[in-house]
Amino acid sequence: MADRRVYAVMGVSLTDPAKYGTRIFKDLRAADYHVFAVNPKGGELLGAPVYKKLSDIPAEIYGVIMVLPPAALEAAVQQCIDCGVKEIWFQPGARDAQAQHKAQAAGIEVIENCFMAANGVW
Repeated sequence: MADRRVYAVMGVSLTDPAKYGTRIFKDLRAADYHVFAVNPKGGELLGAPVYKKLSDIPAEIYGVIMVLPPAALEAAVQQCIDCGVKEIWFQPGARDAQAQHKAQAAGIEVIENCFMAANGVW
């Protein structure tokens, strides 16, 4: 069973620390979550590796926090399905009905809310 505190943030910025994906990643690390950063460019962020895709992460991911443009969500949801993710948090601005339906049809819990506010991190 996946650890409920292991998350991936899809949509971190490698160049702008003010972007929400990067802020979420940084603040979850500070709150003792096991969190992984995902950006198709790969690289490094805050001393941690940035994975190009979810399947590159060397851990079982319980949940994914989506901080992506709507056009990128369906492909990201497919990665979640392929990796056995249990829940997806669709942040404000990162929502697409088709992608959410796809996730639900695969048995993934879909949450339309700010992960950080809902979990008392912000």
